[in-house]
Amino acid sequence: MTLTRDELTELLDRLLAGWESEVVEFKEATRQFSADKTGEYVSALSNEANLRGLASGWLVFGVSNSRQVVGTAHLVEVQQRQALKQHIHQSIDQGLTVREVYEAMHSGRRIVLLEIPAAPRGIPISWKGNYRARAGESLVPLSLDKLDEIRRQSVGTDWSAVVVPEATLGHLDPTALARARQGFKERYASRIPAADVDAWDDATFLEKARLIRDGQLTRAALLLLGARTSTHLLTPHPAEMTWNLVGEQQAYEHFYPPFLLTSTALVQRIRNVQLRLMPPNELIYREISKYEERSLLEALYNCIAHQDYTKRSRIIVTERPDRVEFISVGEFFDGVPEEYALEKRTPRDYRNPLLVAAMTELNVIDHMGYGIHRMVQDQVRRFLPLPDYDLSTTGEVKLTIPGAVIDPAYSQLLMVRTDLPLEDVLALDRVQKGLPSSAEAIARLRKAKLVEGRRPNLRVNADIAKITGSKAEYIRRRAQDDAHYARLVVDYLTQFGGATRKEIDDLLGPYLPDILDSKQQRSKVTNLLTRMRTDGTIRNVGSQQKPRWELV
Repeated sequence: MTLTRDELTELLDRLLAGWESEVVEFKEATRQFSADKTGEYVSALSNEANLRGLASGWLVFGVSNSRQVVGTAHLVEVQQRQALKQHIHQSIDQGLTVREVYEAMHSGRRIVLLEIPAAPRGIPISWKGNYRARAGESLVPLSLDKLDEIRRQSVGTDWSAVVVPEATLGHLDPTALARARQGFKERYASRIPAADVDAWDDATFLEKARLIRDGQLTRAALLLLGARTSTHLLTPHPAEMTWNLVGEQQAYEHFYPPFLLTSTALVQRIRNVQLRLMPPNELIYREISKYEERSLLEALYNCIAHQDYTKRSRIIVTERPDRVEFISVGEFFDGVPEEYALEKRTPRDYRNPLLVAAMTELNVIDHMGYGIHRMVQDQVRRFLPLPDYDLSTTGEVKLTIPGAVIDPAYSQLLMVRTDLPLEDVLALDRVQKGLPSSAEAIARLRKAKLVEGRRPNLRVNADIAKITGSKAEYIRRRAQDDAHYARLVVDYLTQFGGATRKEIDDLLGPYLPDILDSKQQRSKVTNLLTRMRTDGTIRNVGSQQKPRWELV
């Protein structure tokens, strides 16, 4: 929350009057201060604030170590503040950055205050691989005992496992309870007779499904099976999911417990029309659904299972014309998405262990982290772009499932090359989206002749499109050599005697590769005309501002 001027003045007075030195640092910084050194203090103050149970630490510029206000000219421009926050975000290994940069006047002098958010529970903050801390006024490495203390915070603090003493079986939805029994029977069909499950009373069943602890219902039970009228038992934590339709048509709807039922209702709000793709060398369209319903449910179940409910935020599902976005609060808890996409990682721990265990017992999710891999496979099977995980925003995860073709060459390639390793498909997907890939991945794609062009303008190899029958598209989009462009200019000047720069731009525009933007296309034409003038092919008979080109 942004502080008002009066609140800033009061805060600064308190900091100057006396505060724990480990969570506040004063720097004179009369003119400027090192961005890297700032990053080290962000790591240290964030960790110290966590250990003291505070929401923030403070780095104050314009005050000496003796707490004398001297004023500062540091971070005067808005662009400087944004650049600093971006630099810190990129170099803090956990993606944390400065929460706010405040300016205040004190004793007639300008002061700058950086609000540093406390490290998330269980996650120590490092700067370029080094964990920092404070020892009095000194900046020091984070000691092993402090490091262990922060990491132990995630043990025994499962929000979903907390019992709700006021909750009774009467607070559960009967339909959701019946659906839960059905899922449990499906999961244990080979080990527990369905008749045995039906014979259990509700309390026994809920205990088997891990939703009861010590005879009392847990928060997990209320999230998954609680009646709509039971949400007050979870206050102030909003048990809520929101579907938001964006585009020519706009709509929204909120969904509440029981999530076991309303998650399906939310997914059914998403418009899932049929798409028609033309396979190479075929005359019959292939129809596929815009989205795989299994993937949509998997994405939403993941949001429910891994949301950080202590942040008191709802789950948001935004449907756009060409994609669906799922946003849940809480950093990606264990590893990175690419590892799960390739089935190279099994999760070692969960943010909400009991909730994950209960959803597994009800046959909603698996316990091995295969969900991301299944979503990727569903997109590959349907020749569409792969899901994207955006972890750049501190404190939340955004999953995007595309519902439209980005590059037809990519989709056609998947239709004819069903033998491609998943690693190559992941790398090709990044190429079609204009995202950076590792040098190793690009080298592998080049060797297989799957990409063309130079960084950063790589594209799915047009030769693939040519092989699959898209010859006209290949000719139109591929980069021509300069000799070809020069012949077009010579032919034009021979026919019409001369040409302005605009006429030459209009002549070459349709033949320039689509991968170049308008600025790059204009630069390419300028370089071509310069070479033709230098080698004596053409000359400028106009002015420099209004050139007119003729053959020599």
